[in-house]
Amino acid sequence: MKATEGTTYRMLQSNLGRITTKLEDLRIQGATGTKVNQPSDDPSSIRPVLTTRTQIMHTDRYLETMGVTLDKMEATDGHLNHVENILQRVKEISVNSINGAMSQNDLDTFADEIANLKAELVDAANAQVDGKFIFAGYAENTIPFVENPNYNPNPPVDPLNLNPPYDAADSTTWPYLYMGTPNPTELEITPGERLQANLTGNDLFFGINNTTMLAGGPSPPAVYASDSGRIDIFSVLTRTEEALRAGNIDDPLGAGGGLVQNLENVDIAADQNRRLRSQLGNRARRVDSAMLHQTDVQIDLQQVLSRYLDADAIETFNAIVQQETAFQAALSITSKVSQISILDYF
Repeated sequence: MKATEGTTYRMLQSNLGRITTKLEDLRIQGATGTKVNQPSDDPSSIRPVLTTRTQIMHTDRYLETMGVTLDKMEATDGHLNHVENILQRVKEISVNSINGAMSQNDLDTFADEIANLKAELVDAANAQVDGKFIFAGYAENTIPFVENPNYNPNPPVDPLNLNPPYDAADSTTWPYLYMGTPNPTELEITPGERLQANLTGNDLFFGINNTTMLAGGPSPPAVYASDSGRIDIFSVLTRTEEALRAGNIDDPLGAGGGLVQNLENVDIAADQNRRLRSQLGNRARRVDSAMLHQTDVQIDLQQVLSRYLDADAIETFNAIVQQETAFQAALSITSKVSQISILDYF
C-alpha cells in the first residue's frame, strides 16, 4: 500500500498528539499527587471512590458529633463533682452541729453557709454549655430549676389547702420546681447503636426517673415523689438550713425535720449524685471508645481511597522522564521526515 506524504504527516501529528496528551496527564498526576483526576482516567474506580468518600463523610460526622458530646459530658462531670463537694460540706456542717455544743449564733452561721451552698447547688443545676442548659432535657433554652413561689416551710393550717406544707411525696410543695423535660438526649455512636448522652434534672436533682415523669404528662405538672431510695437534693439543703436556724437537732416534726433526720438524707443525696455520675462516666468511656473505633475506620477508608487515587511519586517521575524522552524522539523524527522532498531524488 502506497503511503502519501499527507498520510505520513497525519500519522506523525497523531503520534505527537498522543504523546503530548500522555505527558500532560503525567504532569498533572505529579502536580496533584493523584492518578484519577477525571472519570475518564479510570472509569472502573469511580464507583468505589465515590462510595468510600461518602463513608468518610459519615465517619467525619460521627467523630464531630461525638467530640462535641464528649466535651459536654466532661463539663457535666465537672458540675457533678461540684455537687459532690457541696454535699460533703453539708454533711460536715450537720455532723458538727449535732455532735458539738453549739450556740444558736454558731448554728445561724452554719445556716448562712448552707444558704450559700444551696445557691451554688442551684447554679450547678442551671449550668450551661455553649448557651444550652445541660440538665433541662429537650428544653435546652429554658432554665430548668426555679424557686417555688408557694413553698412555705411552716405554713398556717389552710382549710382551703391552697398552700399546703412541705411534703416529700408531693413535688409541688418542694422548694424548687423543675421547668425542663424528662427527655434525655440520645447519641448515635455507630449505625444502629445509640446511648443516653446527658442527665436530666428531674433524675439527678429530684430523684424522679424519666419514665415516671413522662407518664405524668404535660403541664400543669403532676404530683411526683422521689423514687424509693432517692430524694430531692434541694429539699435536703433547704430543710437543713431551716433546722439550723430553728436549733432543731432531732425533732422530726419540728422546723426542717431535724438535723439528725436530714443527715441521713444528705447521704442519700450524695449516693444519688455518685450513682448518676458513675453512669455518665461509663457512657463517656463508651463514646471515647467509639471515637477511637471511628478513627480507625476512617484511617482504613483513607487507605482504600489512596489505593484508587494516589499516584506513586517515583513511578510518576520516571514515567514523565520516559514520556519526555519519547516526545523528544518523536519531534526529531518528525523534523527529519519534514525535510524529505521528492526533489532530493532528481
